[in-house]
Amino acid sequence: MYSSAVFFNTSKLFTMIYVFVAIGVFLLMEPITWATHKYVMHGFLWYLHEDHHQKSDGFFEKNDAFFLIFAIPSWLCIMLGSMAQNYWSVGIGAGIAMYGFAYFLVHEIIIHQRFKLFTRSNNKYIKAIRWAHKMHHKHLGKEDGESFGMLIVAKKYWDKVRKDEALQNQV
Repeated sequence: MYSSAVFFNTSKLFTMIYVFVAIGVFLLMEPITWATHKYVMHGFLWYLHEDHHQKSDGFFEKNDAFFLIFAIPSWLCIMLGSMAQNYWSVGIGAGIAMYGFAYFLVHEIIIHQRFKLFTRSNNKYIKAIRWAHKMHHKHLGKEDGESFGMLIVAKKYWDKVRKDEALQNQV
């Protein structure tokens, strides 16, 4: 009789594949988010996104509806995929959910300080992403925007942070 250690455990292989699917979807969400932000949020759904650029009183914004727009497909993929034992779907939903968590952490907590955590970070990435987002928000209308991504920061914003730090070190 052959030992079970001789044969590769296929359940481990499938688990690894589903984890890679989730990671792949997480990575794909940045260009999807960039395109959605530029062409949908600054396009035909501007009425939901506008209050994010033109601040009003209150904790919640109409822009927060986009949380549901992304969360519902994620939840459906996870729930229905689990019920049907379609773990590819679960991996896709998990990837979207992981990106949603990263988006919440970066956009709501680090950039906009809706929750007062990480208020005085000297991390270069955080400085660069805050600067990129500040440049995005300098445009109050839906046209002429820049920096539509969330987690990937363009080189010009990294250069700005490096230049600012060099000037601070000279003082």
